Order: sequence, then C-alpha cells, then structure tokens
Amino acid sequence: MSLEALGMVETKGFVGAVEAADAMVKAANVELIGKEYIGAGYVTIFVRGDVGAVKAATDAGAAAARRVGELVSVHVIPRPHGEVERVLPKGVGYSPDEKALQGGGSRGQLGAGGANAGNEISVNDRNKSRTK
Repeated sequence: MSLEALGMVETKGFVGAVEAADAMVKAANVELIGKEYIGAGYVTIFVRGDVGAVKAATDAGAAAARRVGELVSVHVIPRPHGEVERVLPKGVGYSPDEKALQGGGSRGQLGAGGANAGNEISVNDRNKSRTK
C-alpha cells in the first residue's frame, strides 16, 4: 500500500457520507479511494494522501457530516503498514498498478467504478418506466 495516511469518516445515512466526501476532497489534496456500506445505514468513506492533508480532510468531512446527518466515527492512520490493505474493503487498498488497470482512479472518484457504478439510469429510462 503506497500511501502516507489513510483517513476514514463513518456516518449513519448516505447524505451525510456524500456531504463528508465532498467536503474532504474540497478541503485538502486527498484522493477519495472508496466507500463501504456496513449495513443499517452506516457508510464509511476512505481517503488517502499525506498525513496533514488527510487530517484536514477528515476534520472537514466530519464537520460536514454532522451538519446534515449523523457522524459515527473519524479516524486517521498515519503511515499504515502494508498489511493493513488485507482488511480494507475490496477496491480501497490498491496499488498504483492495479489502479491503472481499473480505469483511472482519479481524484474524487469513489472506488474503482466511480460514484454511480452499477446505479446508472438515464432520465429516458425513468420516463419509460413511468409510462408503462
């Protein structure tokens, strides 16, 4: 795992998680690397970058999540050991080589498939289902 720090913000509710993710990438130079749905409405957002940036980002994300939802937990692991990758959700702890194979992983992209992976539906599809 080639990252200097791993940051996590856990919320209860999706809106708080999205707000936290948005605030984190706007507040500091971090990469949004994934999300994990725990169950019962709990969502964890993962970021990485240098230690100071991740700390600033998670602070901003926590404040944003508190404003619109329920903040559960915030944690930063500076310089995580390489073995930590084994316990991270699939797609969160990946090497730069895997990142290239997954089609990018640009800053602000959630996981390997992006924010809407598997949830894409066009307005036309929605309108068709209403008229049937």
